[in-house]
Parts: sequence; C-alpha cells; structure tokens
Amino acid sequence: MHRDAATDKTERKRLEEIARIKARLILAKLTLSQIDKDYGLPTGTAGNAVHEPHLAGERAIAAALNTRPEFLWRTRYHADGRRLSPQPAINYRNGRRPIGQDQEAA
Repeated sequence: MHRDAATDKTERKRLEEIARIKARLILAKLTLSQIDKDYGLPTGTAGNAVHEPHLAGERAIAAALNTRPEFLWRTRYHADGRRLSPQPAINYRNGRRPIGQDQEAA
C-alpha cells in the first residue's frame, strides 16, 4: 500500500534530472528529433535516452549541449565518470524486474 520512501526519493531525483535536461535543450533551442538527425541516430533514440539508459543517445545529447553524459545523468554514472553497469532498475521508465521474478510469478 505505502511506497518506500527511498524509492520515492530516487524517482524524484530521476524526474528532476529529466527536467534539467529538457530545460537545457529548450534553452539551447534544440529538439530531440533534431539531435537524432544531426548525429545519425534512428528516430526516437534521443527521446528514449532522456528517459532510459541508451549510450549513443546520451552521448549525442551531451555533445549537442557541449557537455559530457555523466554531468547530465548523474544516476547513470559513477562519480568518476564511469557508466554504471548494469543500470539500476529505477533508471527505466517502468522499472525492470530482477531476474527470476518472472519465473516466480508463473
């Protein structure tokens, strides 16, 4: 019934991160579809990268904003700039279930 306070805090951080990135894109007068075209990405890649981990999309958005991906997506990178691997489930829109949970539900 009640949601975990730690999960709420993490989700809030992720949403704030997305809002910051969208604000920077607006200030730079860039669109995600424009970034896809400029960097030769399939349509929708940059848009998906804002919400879910996608290395090529993250790099393209960061390059368009003249920064590095680890400065835009702090939840996806270690403090030293290395990318988290595997990505935490909270970094995905609907969260990913841990391996084995599908089998238990069946």
